[in-house]
This record gives sequence, structure tokens and C-alpha cells, in this order.
Amino acid sequence: MAEPGADLLGAGRAARQLAGLLVASRHSTPFTLAVDAGWGMGKSSLMRLVDAELAHAPEVHTVWYNAWTSQGADALEGLIKSVLMRFDRRVLRRALQRISERRALLRAVRAVTTVAAGPLGAAGLVDELWKTLSVNSQARNEMRGAIGELVQEWSQTDGFRPRRLLVVFIDDLDRCSEESVLAVCEAVKVYLDVPGLEFVIGCDRSALAPNGLLRDLSPAASAFMEKIFQTSYRIPVADQQGVREYIRRCARTVGIEQLLDERLTTLLAERSARNPRRIKRLVNGFVLEATLNPMWDDFPPEAVVRTLLLQYFYPDFYRMVAGAAGSGTGDVIAEFRTYRQVRRLLRAPGPVPVAELPVVTRFLREHDLPEQDMDRRGEALSRLERQLPSDFPDMVSDQEFTSLIDGLVALPRSEELLLRLRAGVALPAAVQPEPAAAYLRPLPAPAQSPVQAYGAVPTAQTGATRVHGALLRGVHILWVDDHPRNNDSLVSAFRAAGAVVRIAEDSGSADAALAVEPPTMIVSDIDRGGNPREGLEYLARLRRDGRYAGPVIFYAGRVTPERKAVARELGAQLTSSGTEIERLVVRAAEADRPPGPGSA
Repeated sequence: MAEPGADLLGAGRAARQLAGLLVASRHSTPFTLAVDAGWGMGKSSLMRLVDAELAHAPEVHTVWYNAWTSQGADALEGLIKSVLMRFDRRVLRRALQRISERRALLRAVRAVTTVAAGPLGAAGLVDELWKTLSVNSQARNEMRGAIGELVQEWSQTDGFRPRRLLVVFIDDLDRCSEESVLAVCEAVKVYLDVPGLEFVIGCDRSALAPNGLLRDLSPAASAFMEKIFQTSYRIPVADQQGVREYIRRCARTVGIEQLLDERLTTLLAERSARNPRRIKRLVNGFVLEATLNPMWDDFPPEAVVRTLLLQYFYPDFYRMVAGAAGSGTGDVIAEFRTYRQVRRLLRAPGPVPVAELPVVTRFLREHDLPEQDMDRRGEALSRLERQLPSDFPDMVSDQEFTSLIDGLVALPRSEELLLRLRAGVALPAAVQPEPAAAYLRPLPAPAQSPVQAYGAVPTAQTGATRVHGALLRGVHILWVDDHPRNNDSLVSAFRAAGAVVRIAEDSGSADAALAVEPPTMIVSDIDRGGNPREGLEYLARLRRDGRYAGPVIFYAGRVTPERKAVARELGAQLTSSGTEIERLVVRAAEADRPPGPGSA
């Protein structure tokens, strides 16, 4: 059945109209309707509502088939059998008898003998019917006609009632492999395209387009796919009021409505792209996290909500918040809030008030800017922002973000909470950002950090996607970091993928390792040995002296415009993301491999 509250997003009216269209098309079958929307936008919920509406229509029957439950060519058999199972045994038995009378095939004879020997249930009759209809290419050529006769007999009613109609709901087609998609579409268009049947297919049509999942199709196959649907209904994005009501309904259902103020509700609505599944997932995640993670016993429930929203919608900032000691991130929330204050003062007309001048001068000094820059405030702010995380300027104008942070800091025991997050005592795990990368595979949900960030507490498994197989066989990585334990998880993953990883805790040890064997690549921190620029300066020395010219990836908790510019000048990459460093390492390894046989 459709989930409670689905009609808050306007699905009820759409369901009634679509059900009306299906019923009105009873005499124009076969008919295929696509319910078109992206992931999580309510395709399944809308289809369930349509099914519920059809229950009130006379002589309309329905059957469901989840395309994701079958693989490859099995999807064709699975769909056809699901449709046949909806008919009564009397109709199935007569269809089998008709086929046997037309063809003297051994399998048909065996089927008749089986039927005559004793009564079969519907499943047994469907199996026999499928075997008979799929025994060879000639039988398959006759399948559509045989199914058409079967449906025609089933649909017959007396003169006072409309003809029976079977509506087949096919869900999750866009989650299937190309082979499964083609098998389902072949079943719909080639074998089940008969009067008395209608199909409602839930899918993201952009994912099934020639530039999506089916990008390798021939022109003929692409033209075939275009003919599958007679019409489409694209689910619109819910309006602001509707999605806010949906959020309140979800929150009320799980008992956290009082924790979502207007700002948090707006944040959840807009940052989730008004996606119902994403919203529901997050709201349920709040409850799971508060219930399953004993860390939250010491903090108010609102702390769970605000922390998970920060983690999910602002993952780069959250990674800095949760960076371990030695990651060079410091108290990034305090730094951001002070920056916001300093920015306001430096942008305001007139002199900086005397009472607030110490805040500005201290902040400039902490970022290696001379106090005399105060005479040129615009230039001082520009130079300051080159030393700060790249996203800070945009985040200042994000009212939902600033409200989220201010509310988190204002909570009781917020300092202890932030210390625990930085120490990795029990990082949130209930809600995770969605993964990507074709050559990486996701690991099971983590017990601790949901994102492998620089400085995260090492775990046996992390929520970051993980390099797999022997993808890095023959690759030698020199990893330079004065807090190597921060990287244990990633180092283990690279070694499991075949790489040799050598650890150096300072520049001197790195020199010694380079003298023994030149690596395929260097992975390095930046803030090392008390020098916030040591990693960059060390690479500059290597480049200048000609001791190493290969790829370098800086893996640091802090990504600033200045650091990015210097790294780019040195021919290096810079990231704070565990998932991104995996991509960069794989890319560097592939670039280093000699061309294979037959390469130009």
C-alpha cells in the first residue's frame, strides 16, 4: 500500500487522474504508461496509489512485478510468468490444451499428459505453459498469439459488465542492468503486447535514454525502446509548502517534530532537493542514530538532528569538524564563526569599532597576515580568504548553514560534543551520503565514521567507497604523514588492492625512502612537524633538486585557495576526501602503466 502522508505531496490527485486514464483506455489496449521521475521522487508511492484507485473500478485487476528481482534474460521469463499467474486455472488449462492441439511437440504432449494425469495448481500450469511456449524459436514466434488468446478468453464477461482489464505494474526498471531492461521491454512489446493488458512502468526515463544506461544500443534497438511507452507522466517536484508538510508528517510519525524548527525544516526541504525518499531516510536516520548510538545518551536529541544534517548536507565541512588531532583542521566551527564576524567588520563602512578590533587583529595574526593590512581592509579580507577553507565565503551567505551551526554551538554541552566528534569516540553512522565512482565498490555501513575523511579515526572498514581487486598491483606509494594512524584504513585498502605502501613520518624519512626506491606516487600531508607548509615546501625542494618528478597527492584536512594554487604550481593534487583520494590514486596508477599490447 502507499505510505501514509504520500498525498501531502499532491500524489492523490495525480493517482486519480492516471487511474481514470487507464480505465478509459480499456478498449484501446495494449497500452503502456511510464511513471517518470528520478530516484526517491515517489514513483513507487504514486503507483501504489494508482493501484488503490483501480481497486474501485469494475473488472480491473492488477499485478506487480519488481524488475530488480530478476537478472538478465530471466527478467523476461519472470515478467511473463507473473502476468500468467494472475489468470485462473481454467483459462490456463484451456490455453495449454489449445497449444497441444495445434502442435505435435514432445513438450506439449508431455504437458497434456501431465494435465490429464492429475490437477495442477496455477504455478504448475504456468510452468508447463512457459516450457511449451519457449521450447524453441518457432514456439516463441507463436507466444504472443497464444497469450493473446488466453487474455481474450479471460477478459470476456457477460453483456452487462465491461471487459476485464489486467494492469501490470513494473517497478524499479531503471535500477536494472541493460540486459534486464531490454528483457523486460522485449516481454512488454513483443510477447505481452495484446488487448486486455496495460502496463504502468516506474522508471527514470533519462536513465534509460541513449546517453544513460542504454548508451551502447544500436540505432535499431534505440528506436525499439522509443516505441515502448504510449505516454508518460513526469512526477513534478513538490512545492515548498507540500514538502514542508511532508517533513512535519514524517517527523511527527517518529516523534521528533519539536526538534525541527523553521530553519531546519527549510534546510531539509531544499538540500534534499525536495526528494521524499531522501527526507524519509534522514528523518529515520535521526531516530536510529539516537537509539543505537550510546554517545547520544549524554546530549539532547537536537544534537543528533543538527549533527546528522551537518554530516549529510555539508560533508566537506563535517570532515573538518570530525578531523582527528594532527589533521591540521583545528576548531573549524570556531574559526568559521570568527571569520563571519571579521568579514562583517572588514566589509562594513567606517573604522572597525575599538571593542572589536582585537578580534580582527588576532584572527589576522593567526593566519599569518600582518596587522598593518587593516589599512587596506578589502585586500586584507581577500588575503585572509586565501588562507581559509575554500567554501567559507559561500557558507557565510547560506542562512540555513549558519543557523545550523549557531544552533549546534548553542546546545548544552556543545563543546564536549565537538571534542568527541573530533576524537572519533562515536561518530554518526546512521545516515550516509550517497556513493559514486564506477571503479570503486561500496563497503558495508561503518560502525564509526560514515565518511573516510582526513584525520578520521582508523577503522577496519569505513563508509567510503573502497578500491577493489588487484587494481593497484605493482604500484609503489610513499605516504608521508607525521600522524600515520590517521590513514590506516586507506593504507590497508590500497595494500589489499595490490599496492606496496611505505610510510615516512617526516621529510628526512621520506628522503631515505626515495633513495632506496623511487615510488610510483607520493601521498603527503601538508601541516607537518610544526610547520603548516612543510608538505608543500618539501615537494618544492624535491622538484627543484630533480629528485622526484612523479605524481603527488596531498591528503590534508584543510583545503584552501592558497594551498590549491601552490599544489597546482608544483604539479600536485589536493583533497580532503577519502573517496576522492581513491580516485586520484587509481587515476595516477593507470597513467603510470605502460600501454598494453596493440596500443598505438
